[in-house]
Amino acid sequence: MKVISLFRRFLDRLSLYLPLILMGFLALASWWLVRSMPVMVRIDENKPLRKDPDYRLENFSVKSFDTTGRMTREVLGDKGRHFPDVDDMHIDNVRVYSESDTGVKIYAQAQTGIATGDGERVTLIGNAQAIRPADAQSPRTELRGERLVALAKENRLLSSDPVEITRDKDVFTALTLNFNSKSGIYLLEGRVRGMLAAKP
Repeated sequence: MKVISLFRRFLDRLSLYLPLILMGFLALASWWLVRSMPVMVRIDENKPLRKDPDYRLENFSVKSFDTTGRMTREVLGDKGRHFPDVDDMHIDNVRVYSESDTGVKIYAQAQTGIATGDGERVTLIGNAQAIRPADAQSPRTELRGERLVALAKENRLLSSDPVEITRDKDVFTALTLNFNSKSGIYLLEGRVRGMLAAKP
């Protein structure tokens, strides 16, 4: 009787600790299983990124919105190719629309374009043109050149190639350009020439 009583007491105590023992055993078994499994996918960090396009688009439009839901920028193209090694999108027949937080609009286009992955920099190449429509602060301004660089966050258009600027009826030419589309101020350098229309 004494042996049976001791055995029952042992079983009662064991039943109290049984869940804890099982949990420890399962944790140990899981750790062993993970350690003994072969690596299913090996990532080669030294593998170079592919230089050919990883995806292509046709007749596409990419839009950006601010926190209020207002569209601030749209990039359109006939064809697009994304190059992962430099994270650039090459676009055929690119068109860009942007609007600043103060409502200043810019329309731009070119034969080809290169947009960075974050969309903050778009390079317009080949018959590049950018138009800022007339508003209360500034008359209609049109920029033309072979290459224009649009910096979206800074609201600027840059060119290191010769450009022609038409501001209302006044026409200017220069070798380089730094245009702030928000303020309407542009900095021209290198053989700047201007033709001012007579005031009526």
